[in-house]
Amino acid sequence: MDIRLDAISHSYGDTEVLRDISLDIPAGRIVCLVGPSGCGKSTLLRLTGGLERPDAGRVLQLGTPPANSLNPLTFVFQDFALLPWRSVRGNISLVLEDHGIRGRDADAIISDVLARTKLSDFADALPRQLSGGMKQRVAIARALAVNPAVMLMDEPLSALDSQTRELLMDDLVALWTRQPFTSVYVTHNLAEAVRLGHKIVVLSRRPGQICEVVDIDKPLDQRGYADPDLETVQKHLWTLMRDEARAADAELLNV
Repeated sequence: MDIRLDAISHSYGDTEVLRDISLDIPAGRIVCLVGPSGCGKSTLLRLTGGLERPDAGRVLQLGTPPANSLNPLTFVFQDFALLPWRSVRGNISLVLEDHGIRGRDADAIISDVLARTKLSDFADALPRQLSGGMKQRVAIARALAVNPAVMLMDEPLSALDSQTRELLMDDLVALWTRQPFTSVYVTHNLAEAVRLGHKIVVLSRRPGQICEVVDIDKPLDQRGYADPDLETVQKHLWTLMRDEARAADAELLNV
């Protein structure tokens, strides 16, 4: 299932946040949204996922989700949002219970996503027993359990230290390589964007507009740490964003 954003604009009161955003999100690709603080990245993600309605424009779902998709669109947030009294298995089963899936059917799905996210040995652990990186793996496993057509990821790695972030990026690449998924991925980290994104959308300062869309053809599993090709793309992205980021910071200071 593809997603098309058609001339999306949105405001909060008198503050115009997004202006005339048109973008195609093709199935099986990771589209990263980057831009200066306050440019509307997370707002655009919420509009895409139906948590809010745009003031103008349309969000179109083209085609049909997988036959066994329980939630066509599902979110992964920076905050892991795990229930502290439930085990890893219990946190994942929660999304299945909402659809009436229990017993052996649920066990099969949970075992699959635990294996895919390298959490099989921690199925009975409570969230307080897990590291930040493992908690985010649980959040990703929970999203995968509903077999979404599109995963909407709002800075999922930003709360993690650099080493854990690198490991989680490797995990996401491995997940995508094994079974490609579609994702809209918000990040402020350009190294993260060029490591994971097939398409990187650079937004201007508020009101957010598309400055440029950068495609990266290099396969995800061939992108390594300190890859010179990716560093070149990252420098280009920062060149696009630098003046916008400075102006955005100045505007925030004057608010």
